This record gives sequence, structure tokens and C-alpha cells, in this order.
Amino acid sequence: MAENEIVGPRVYSCSNCRNHVCLHDDIISKAFQGRNSRAFLFSHAMNIVVGPKEDRQLMTGLHTVADIYCRDCREVLGWKYERAYEETQKYKEGKFIFEKSKIVKENW
Repeated sequence: MAENEIVGPRVYSCSNCRNHVCLHDDIISKAFQGRNSRAFLFSHAMNIVVGPKEDRQLMTGLHTVADIYCRDCREVLGWKYERAYEETQKYKEGKFIFEKSKIVKENW
């Protein structure tokens, strides 16, 4: 094994401060649209702060969401789905959207 070969989970970091915020293995879908760029749906997140809940009309209907911020630099990274009102969207509840432009691959 090469000395500089990466072993362990593939991590995404905040593009602003490089705080680790999510794992590649937790991606559910890459087919989402964020506010300003493509976005990924993740099952888990780490090192984030969840803001206040609010109802938002999104492309797939009305959802209760909360913005998520990097714990270290407070950059808005995306949002957490708290509630989906459409039955077909319930699978999103408790999941996290990270905007592709706000995260970077860390060491892979």
C-alpha cells in the first residue's frame, strides 16, 4: 500500500473552512436542486448547526425545512427536511440537502 493512499471514509468538507460535514457513503441522491446549484441528498450530517424550522414551497411541494450551517464558520450549506406534506415526499424527512457548491471532497 502506498504511503499516501487514503484509507477510511470519503469525506465532504465545508468549502469555506474545510470542516468535515458529511460522508460520501451517506449520499441518497445526487439529483437535487439547491438554491443556487445542484445539490445532494444525504441521510446524515455532522459538525453542523440546524436553524429554525420554516415552511417553504419547493419544486416538489410544501415542506417544513431548517437551514443547516457549518458549525465552525456558520456558512449556510443547505437545509434539513423536517416534514414533507406530500405523501410521495415523506422519504426526505430527517434528511439533509447539501449544495454542491458549498462542499468539497476532502483528500480523495
